[in-house]
Order: sequence, then structure tokens, then C-alpha cells
Amino acid sequence: MTYEVTVEPTGDVIEVEEGQTILDAALRQGVWLPFACGHGTCATCKVMVLEGDSDLGNASPFALMDVEREEGKILACCAMPESDMVIEADIDVDPDFQGNPVYDMIGTVTEIRDLSPTIKGIHFKLDRVMEFQAGQYINLRIPGVEGSRAFSIANKPGDNKVLELHVRHVQGGAGTTWLHENLELGDTLDVSGPYGQFFVRKSDQQGAIFIAGGSGLSSPQSMILDMLEEGDSRQIYLFQGARNVGELYNREIFEALDQQHENFHYIPALNAPLAEDNWQGFNGYVHEAAKSFFDNRFSGHKAYLCGPPPMIDAAITTLMQGRLFERDIHMERFFTAADGSEEQTRSALFKRI
Repeated sequence: MTYEVTVEPTGDVIEVEEGQTILDAALRQGVWLPFACGHGTCATCKVMVLEGDSDLGNASPFALMDVEREEGKILACCAMPESDMVIEADIDVDPDFQGNPVYDMIGTVTEIRDLSPTIKGIHFKLDRVMEFQAGQYINLRIPGVEGSRAFSIANKPGDNKVLELHVRHVQGGAGTTWLHENLELGDTLDVSGPYGQFFVRKSDQQGAIFIAGGSGLSSPQSMILDMLEEGDSRQIYLFQGARNVGELYNREIFEALDQQHENFHYIPALNAPLAEDNWQGFNGYVHEAAKSFFDNRFSGHKAYLCGPPPMIDAAITTLMQGRLFERDIHMERFFTAADGSEEQTRSALFKRI
């Protein structure tokens, strides 16, 4: 059975299959609804039901409180229609957002590379073209693992029939463990995408500051490669953080780009270099490297943050102390697979990504 859901105030009408969430149907039909985590925990996709009924699904009681349920609010990422519906959403689409529809694809593994002691670079050939914006992510279904796992896309949008992922092995993470220990060349996995609101605001010509930690380098890599390929003339800065040289992966790529492009600047930082590293670069955390480089004055830039929650929180604090505020800070926060999520959500300091 199929239900029609009308989205106000735009008047868009989407068809939702029985058992399908409203958000999934909307994204696959090119209808924009605000969302972030996609798993019922962040409340970004909260909408008001004006007409009709739905199953609330696995909405977190913290993201959708009892009083809100009584008022008729639902989370679009969890709710499944039980009749035709009319919903009202707080739609504020960024003018730089392309809104490419989500597709299901099959990815064939073409390369598996050790990027660091804990991170593998996994490359796929897709069975169809996937149009996406640099910074977005895909969902990957992994054999024997319930649900799907989200991974940021590391290749540039021009390479739209391939997929490069940077996968960190997290102890206790069923998905990353399988990918590190069992995945082989020639294997095929189900992929869906693109998802996410993490992308470069290209209409804003302020300088771009990228701060990345761990496998969070994946999105900035895609974004920077895309900008440079397009001949973007703004000043671009990449601050990459790691513990030691062995974990500072893809360093040679960005050092080469720094030499090739006058407007690109690569600043790596190590917080625990080994004696044998003979490290001559910045010694400290990546947000400290950014603070030192800019002398704690960040105004006149857009900042894009990608990495684990402690890094994100420290970077936000540093940027705000340096006079950069919410409208110019965008982020993608990585959670460990140990709690079942390699997913994106938002800082409590922010109303939106």
C-alpha cells in the first residue's frame, strides 16, 4: 500500500510505501526535509502532523518528548504513515544545497588500502552514477550487521561512479570490525546515498578553514579536491590532527597540493609524536594549531569541522573565542561504532548544522 504525504508550506506531495519512513521517501523523491542523524536521536527532522496517522517508530523519548507526541509532532526519520497525511515542516534550505535524490546502489570493492594502523581506505565501483555534494555521506549495509552504517565520501563529486571511504576500526564496532577483518576485493555491498547537509557554501567567498581529526579527514578531502578542481580562488586551510606520524594519513597528498596551489595551505598537528617521528611540525591538538596559525582571530572565514566529538567541541570553543560564530561554522561529528553509530549529529551549541 502507498500513502500520499503532503508537506507544508511547500505543498510538495510524496508517495510513501507501507513500512517506509517519511524522510526516506522524501529524500528518494528529491523533496527536502531537514534532518541530521537519521536515526531518531537529534530531533532535527521534527514535524507537525496536521492530518492523518502514523507509527512513530523508534523515536528517542529525548528527541520526541511525551508532550510533543500529544501535540501531534513526529520525527520524519522514524515515522511511517498509516494513512494519507499532511505535515508541516520548518523548511529552511541553504541556497548552496543541491538536493540530489537518494538512490540504492551496489558497490564492488576494487581496492583496500591501509592508510594508518587503524584506518583503511576502501574503494568501490558503483553500478550507477551517484550525484552528490562534497562532504555528504552514504549508508552501507554490512553482512551480519543489523541496520546500516554511515560513512563520509572521500572522493570528489566528479568521480561519481566510484566511492572512496576511510574506515577507522573501532573496538566493539561490529560494522568496522567486519570491514577491516572480512572484506575482500570483489565483494559487493549495498549502498544508499547521498545524505547529509555538510557541504561547502560556495556562494560565500570567505576563506575556508577545514579542521579534521582521524578518519574525519574523508569529508574535507572530498571538499578540498572539489574546490581546487573547480579553480576556487578563495584561501583554503586544512588543519589535520593525529597522534603521531603513522596516523597522519594522506599527508603526502595535501603536501603536494600545498605546493601546487598558492591558495591552499596544509597545517598538520601531532599531539603525541613518537621520538622516531622526528616531528618538526606543530606539536599539540589540531584546534590549538588553528588558534596559533590565525593568532586566535578567525573572523572573515567559514569553518568546516569533521571528526570525533571531543575534537569538534574543542574546535567550536576555539573558533567562537576567536570571533567566529554559528552562521559560519559547519560540522560533521563522528561517533564510535561501539554504541552502534558512525552517524552525524549536531553540537548542543547549535540550532542547525
